[in-house]
Amino acid sequence: MGMTRRQFTRMAGAVALASAAPLGFVHGAARPKVVVIGGGAGGATAARYIAKDSKGAVDVTLIEPTRMYYTCFFSNLYIGGFRDLASIGHTYGKLASDYGINVVHDWATGVDRAGKTVSLSSGVSVPYDALVVSPGIDFKYETLPGYSVEAAGRMPHAYKAGTQTALLKSQINAMPAGGTFMMVAPPNPYRCPPGPYERVSMVAHVLKQTNPTAKILIIDPKTKFSKGGLFSEGWEKHYPGMVEWIGGDVHGGIRSVNAAEMSVETDFDTFRGDVVNVIPAQKAGHIAEVAGLTDASGWCPIVPATMQSRMDPSIYVLGDATVNGDMPKSGFSANSQAKVCAMAVRHALTGSKMFPARFRNTCWSLIETNDGVKVGANYEATDEKIAGTGGFISQTGESADLRKKTYEESVGWYQGITTDMFG
Repeated sequence: MGMTRRQFTRMAGAVALASAAPLGFVHGAARPKVVVIGGGAGGATAARYIAKDSKGAVDVTLIEPTRMYYTCFFSNLYIGGFRDLASIGHTYGKLASDYGINVVHDWATGVDRAGKTVSLSSGVSVPYDALVVSPGIDFKYETLPGYSVEAAGRMPHAYKAGTQTALLKSQINAMPAGGTFMMVAPPNPYRCPPGPYERVSMVAHVLKQTNPTAKILIIDPKTKFSKGGLFSEGWEKHYPGMVEWIGGDVHGGIRSVNAAEMSVETDFDTFRGDVVNVIPAQKAGHIAEVAGLTDASGWCPIVPATMQSRMDPSIYVLGDATVNGDMPKSGFSANSQAKVCAMAVRHALTGSKMFPARFRNTCWSLIETNDGVKVGANYEATDEKIAGTGGFISQTGESADLRKKTYEESVGWYQGITTDMFG
């Protein structure tokens, strides 16, 4: 059964709505201050729920450098021609006008944890009683010799939606007849969506129509990948002979990339493409590292029941940046974690009720028109991690009608989650 926008919003907000008990106390006349860094699925949702459910008792400031936020989820569908760029772009006006959130479009450059302030690139210092950090990802360029911010201008990663995504799409559209699209897939763990293998499917969808003799080559550091059976079945069905996947056990390891030559060197061979989509290893967004919230892994350890940083109890970390146990690094996960965080922040600042943390995630992928697949699970907080409590996944050989319903479900989810984030 398809998921409507109303159904998703009701489901996703269940925990946070349950927590909307009468407020406990507010310290004197001054409202406690919450600062949220990052306006994506984690940060925007947390800001909205803290402001909404505290009924004005908490002063919320959201710091986000971009005025137009492009979602990574559904950005692959833009590449495939199923969406236009405007349809995945969202603004913050309703968060300000409808929920009284102070939206500041600036870069957070530092966090003074002792003084409880956030420094902005403009020179302003913003005080907080509780800080929510949802900075998304940055890249470990050093793990892939030859790749850099400059190289991304020729070999786009398109893993931060917007300009990079538009660049990759334009390159695909300009490929020579019979040319090669090459992807360097990321090692685990990585942000998904935009899933690498859904992206391959969307590129194949475009090339099948506009450049049918073109080839797609995936150079993967991994020896297997999520939903591999489903994607392999779909590629063989819809794009026979177009997609070739080479795993790490075959190529022996990726040594370097060369943006000038549009090549990828491995232990086995050097491969060249007309368009090369390089997705490097990832880590938490830079501000998390600057604030001292990351560990040796490059990610942020958290207390699962509250999403508090294990480095600082007055700071909460969400989404892709976290060491999140069994949960994937997805927009749905960040949205779910944000509601647990909002409940915990309100409890800490106003004495409102706390309920046991519950999380949920589903990741949808589109393989071809009306051929959608999904994987997902429910989760609970243990002392050590966010732990899965049961999951589901699409099966190979499903009917066309079921696959169409799965895709339609994802469309309803997108409408619901973006409303949940931005109001």
